[in-house]
Amino acid sequence: MRVVRVQYKGSVFFGALQDDGVVCLNHQLGLKDPIPLAELSILPVVAPSKIICAGMNYRDHAAEIGFPVPDEPVFFLKAPTAVIGSGQPILVPQGVGRVDYEGELALVVGRQCRNISPDAVPAHIFGYTCANDVTARDLQRRDGLFGRCKGYDTFCPVGPWIETDLPDTANLAVRTLVNGEVRQQGNTADMLFTPNEMVSAISRVMTLLPGDLILTGTPVGVGPIVPGDEVRVEVEQVGLLINPVLAAPDADEHAEVPLQ
Repeated sequence: MRVVRVQYKGSVFFGALQDDGVVCLNHQLGLKDPIPLAELSILPVVAPSKIICAGMNYRDHAAEIGFPVPDEPVFFLKAPTAVIGSGQPILVPQGVGRVDYEGELALVVGRQCRNISPDAVPAHIFGYTCANDVTARDLQRRDGLFGRCKGYDTFCPVGPWIETDLPDTANLAVRTLVNGEVRQQGNTADMLFTPNEMVSAISRVMTLLPGDLILTGTPVGVGPIVPGDEVRVEVEQVGLLINPVLAAPDADEHAEVPLQ
């Protein structure tokens, strides 16, 4: 099932995407018939309490950015306000230097969990989506920390939907295209730590809540994007995430926050 998050007549809810529209999954709202897409607003697929990202989970990617290969799962946080949906623009901030795409498979938590084993992870996952861990690469090297370089608004595109019927994450192609040219061509089989191992490790540190987003790492081939580009992240059996790239307005200009 492909699940989208929508706004309709003042209500925000998850719905099943069908040929004739969206079927509301919140039965308390009493919306039984499919709602035509033209009558609702498509929102980013999640509004997470937190975004947790796997660091250096592909050996070749760690090498290309000059980081050591970890011997246990490592992760960092992105700001929840970084989330945008498919079709919304990635905004390149003024004066940050190089900004890179990082195509990834992402997991959406469905049930609250804490300190669970890898085998228990699938029962706590709602579904899977595509993600782009946009990174200000110059700031990453300068700061040595990931808060600023990963945390800008619009630096976490996700979508276009949540795929709930994915039997296995062990062998999925992950591709990133910029302006139609393939820049990344990886496979989840090359991960150092499986998604289940990563989620288990995170759950030993913090409680995961429904709607939390977990990015599982990016394969080799990251590179720069500039205003005017179009970035596509495709994960086999999951979907295709598409975002244009624009220049962010100057600091003294009004910038509208993307609808969450």
